[in-house]
Amino acid sequence: MALEVPYRSIPDMFLQRVRATPNNQAFAVPTADDSAIKWLNWSEVGERACAIAAGLAGLGIGLEDRVAIISGTRLEWILADLGINCAGAATTTVYPTTEPEDAAYIVADSGSKILVAENPAQAMKLSGFETAVTHTILIDGTADAGATPPQLTLAELEERGRAALAEQPDLVDRIVESVGPDNLATLIYTSGTTGRPKGVQLLHRGWTWEGVAQLGTGLFASSDLQYLWLPLSHSFGKTLVCGIIHVGVPTYVDGRVDKLVEMLAVVKPTLMCAAPRIFEKVYNKTVTTALAAGGAKAKIFSWAVGIGKEKVALEQAGKPVGAALKAKYAVAEKLVFSKLQERLGGRLRVLVSGSAPLSPDIAEFFAAANLPIREGYGLTESSAANFVNKMGKLKLGTVGQALADLECRIDSDGEILLRGAPVMRGYHNLPKETAEAFTEEGFFRTGDIGELDADGFLKITDRKKDLVKTSGGKYIAPSAIEGQFKAICPYTSQAVVVGQARNFVTMLISLDEDAIKGWAAGEGVSGSYAEIVAAKETQALVAGYIEELNGKLNRWETVKKFAILPRDLTIEDGEITPSMKIKRRSVETNFSAQIEQMYAGSLAQL
Repeated sequence: MALEVPYRSIPDMFLQRVRATPNNQAFAVPTADDSAIKWLNWSEVGERACAIAAGLAGLGIGLEDRVAIISGTRLEWILADLGINCAGAATTTVYPTTEPEDAAYIVADSGSKILVAENPAQAMKLSGFETAVTHTILIDGTADAGATPPQLTLAELEERGRAALAEQPDLVDRIVESVGPDNLATLIYTSGTTGRPKGVQLLHRGWTWEGVAQLGTGLFASSDLQYLWLPLSHSFGKTLVCGIIHVGVPTYVDGRVDKLVEMLAVVKPTLMCAAPRIFEKVYNKTVTTALAAGGAKAKIFSWAVGIGKEKVALEQAGKPVGAALKAKYAVAEKLVFSKLQERLGGRLRVLVSGSAPLSPDIAEFFAAANLPIREGYGLTESSAANFVNKMGKLKLGTVGQALADLECRIDSDGEILLRGAPVMRGYHNLPKETAEAFTEEGFFRTGDIGELDADGFLKITDRKKDLVKTSGGKYIAPSAIEGQFKAICPYTSQAVVVGQARNFVTMLISLDEDAIKGWAAGEGVSGSYAEIVAAKETQALVAGYIEELNGKLNRWETVKKFAILPRDLTIEDGEITPSMKIKRRSVETNFSAQIEQMYAGSLAQL
């Protein structure tokens, strides 16, 4: 049955929300000292977004014109994005970590006429490059009167907009009336694990569908308090904002990842969505702290996790949890799991993971701790939220069931195909690539390999292009092996399987700096991170975990050699995307010396 969407566009959805609940809490930000949070209600958000829209209209921005935002996640990002859409325009998103050359390429290729920059340093990224930008809007900092193109602050833009609205109170309403479902709302450039980024054209139809479809998952409620830290330049962040608007979810906005754990205790959210790396870090910290305590504390922790997993196994099998196990679990929760729950604010009702694969073993650990992570799946090209484990329907190891009326097929080679409202119009200025991305029946080729079970739950095997074929002709799914290793070795930051056209599998490993330094201190190993990972004691530690991993793998999948990297993978070095996906080609290029050393003396090619 087709999903009923009662909106023509994002601004229509947004203004309906403002009119319906003007005095309800909308978005919160931290106070200057991070000791508390302060709220804006929907009326205040509506007033500011409409002022921005009117200000942009005064600068000549109209239907489907592009306005670029280059900023970290913060309230002003959301206000600017809503203002852009209320002006009839489309938002071009640029990650704040993007290098100047790539930022300029995105802004130029998109044809963006205005740049909203977080500060003068971000605005400077376009300096010396040719773009269509006529004005730069600064969120923070003072506008440079002599700058080319001209600069003004966001506050000044809002002031201009308010003056325009005083003369024409219905200005924004008239513009919003002209925006329809098939108009462009967002142009998101795929950070791309290979090649130059492509502009993904996402329409108002898809985003409003996302807002309504998310309500059907049971994950969102107007009584929740959401912690939103995800990059808003990414489709996952944007789709959450659409859900927030449709449902009316009070949301704290703070993109400072280094402040996440600290602010969880202040905000005490009931709902948080994250990339797997955040859950991995919490897992690492929890497990390594328990192991470091040793003695009775370590034994109690292991016992509690065992009890939790026993309970989860029964629940997953649809079997009742007996009174004796319930009693044991109550003790485990009081002694162990309650402390972990408290570290995350003490009130979390829903955790959602997306943007990269979550290790099933780590998912099992969180479920055991009564913090079940509901893994979801989607792509930039399909507006991010396509599948998710809904409330009351959690199947570990899967990304859940399709949202609303989204169609999914599995192609003859195992590729996941999608069709429906949230799928992109196409790639900007790339007709050939657009045509290649769709089947004759109009299904989008995701590039992911997966399988659907009888109940419609989707299991992702790997990226089609990431599958490794050894020189012996065996196919290997790297992410499955990497996920298992992350769950086995609590000191892991990143793991990258290598083996394409090689005669055995190897692994590049980076360790979590805090976790391994804590372990090293207890073992009498000192020095910098690079010195600690090179120490024979650390090598022996990791070798033990590799041996444990190999015991769970098929013979042809086993990791014969590994190399611990002298540093972690970074966005800046092009090894991971801002949404925490591994860029395998870049990793293999940057660490080619370590790879060649592992294969030295072997018949690497047959």
